[in-house]
Formats: sequence, structure tokens, C-alpha cells
Amino acid sequence: MHTQRMAVSVSVLALLTLAACGTESGSGSGDGSDTVQSDVPVTGVAWSVDSLTVGGKKTEAPAGSRLEIDPKGRAKAGFGCNHISADARVEGDRITFGKPVSTQMACDETTEKAEKAALAAMDGEVTAKLSGEKLTLTTEGGDTIALSEEKPAGLVGTRWAVNTLLSGETATSVPADLPKERVPHLTFGEDGTVHGNSGCNSFHGKAAVEGSTIDFGPPAGTRKMCPEAEMEVERAVLAALDGPATYTIKGSTLTVTSKDGKGIGATAAPAKSEGTQEHG
Repeated sequence: MHTQRMAVSVSVLALLTLAACGTESGSGSGDGSDTVQSDVPVTGVAWSVDSLTVGGKKTEAPAGSRLEIDPKGRAKAGFGCNHISADARVEGDRITFGKPVSTQMACDETTEKAEKAALAAMDGEVTAKLSGEKLTLTTEGGDTIALSEEKPAGLVGTRWAVNTLLSGETATSVPADLPKERVPHLTFGEDGTVHGNSGCNSFHGKAAVEGSTIDFGPPAGTRKMCPEAEMEVERAVLAALDGPATYTIKGSTLTVTSKDGKGIGATAAPAKSEGTQEHG
């Protein structure tokens, strides 16, 4: 009876470690059980989506695809176009998703396929299995989402490609048909500066970083006129980089939000050889 009680206690402990933030698993229970043990938490971690398998059909996720379950019980996923969200309750090695909702923007075929697979998999109860920094979510029907933990990119020295424009609770994707040279991006320097392209014009300015806050100075740059779609993106980007703003980095994703709710979402991209590069 004592041995059975011990095995049950070990099993419960192993399940609790899955949802506990920052908890490390032990060196092994030694009871031969196959309960889930984790070295990384499920919630509060930026997960990169590797692939989705629904109905026996595997779909490779587009580069930059990610999923996160915050400690408040909200799951958010993105594949480079629409934003998917759902309630998520974590209990041991089980995650129960509420009905997922998505924005309704038109996407390219590859992204649309991944989004449909995610909407199907993020609906109902799934079993979570961690193996090192790899996470697999499996539905009762056998559909799966394969994920990897993202390591946070450094703010300084990283070339951040802007892909989302924020206004309060509203998130809008940067148009996918912008000319390649007009896709907005920014790079922070170790000397407290920022430079990049805002969607039409190049710019540079001061960016004093302190804790989770960036104080942007008035930007200077070129003054070209571009088609209205590009000018609209530029106005939104510059509005976010105006005065004090807060920032967060989760994996390869940077979010900058000014005090009036204007903001941008950006993804770490390989730095181009544009003058001196900083490494953070």
C-alpha cells in the first residue's frame, strides 16, 4: 500500500510540473511511469510552431509561426497573417481550448492552410507532452501541433521586421504586397539610437532603453512620397515610435506600445549589411 501511494504522489507531482512556471523536473522518479515531466513551462513561453497534422495530413508551419498560452488562460497563435485566439485551461498534462476565433484577412495559400489546421487542432481538449524544449499537443482524435520553445532575441542589434500594426485592442497585418524595400523594419543600436525604414522613408533617431521602456526622440529621415498604402503604414509605424513606449520580447517577436495604445509587432530577421551592425 505504501509503494502504491508513493507512485501516485510521484505521478501527481510530475503532472503539476507541466503547468508550473519555472519549475524544473526531478532527475527521474524511478517508478517506470510514463507521466509527463517538464524542464520548461507550458504557459508564459513563446512557442514556435513547427508543423500541424490534422486528419492525417501534415502541414509545415510558415516561418515565424508561433503560439503562446499566457498565465491568465488565453492562447494566441499567428502564422504571419491572421490572429487566432482562444481560452485555454491548463490542468496537469491536459489543455482545454475554448472555441477559437480568428481575424478574417485574406492570406496566401500556404498560410491559409496552416491557419485552418490550427483552428481545427485548437478546439477542445489536447494532451501536452514535453521533451526537452519540444512540445507536442495531441487532440483526442490524434491531430497534433508540434512546437519548439523560442529563445528571446536581443533588442539591440537585431533587425526587426514589422508585420503588425496595433491600435488599442485592434491588430492589423502589414500588407503582404508591399515592395520588398518598403517593408518597415528597425534596428536598435548600443548607443541609444534606432534606425530603419518606416514603410516609405528611412529614418533614424534616439531610443533610450530603460527596463521595459523605450523613450523615442523625434525621428529624422528622408521625405519621399509613396503610394497611399505605404504612407498609411508609415504613419502607423511612426505613431508607435513617438515618445515613451513599453516593449516586450517573446521568442523572436517584439511588441512596442506607446502610451496612447499605438504600437507595432515585429519579428527578428537576419540583419542586412547596412553599415555597422551591432550584436545584442
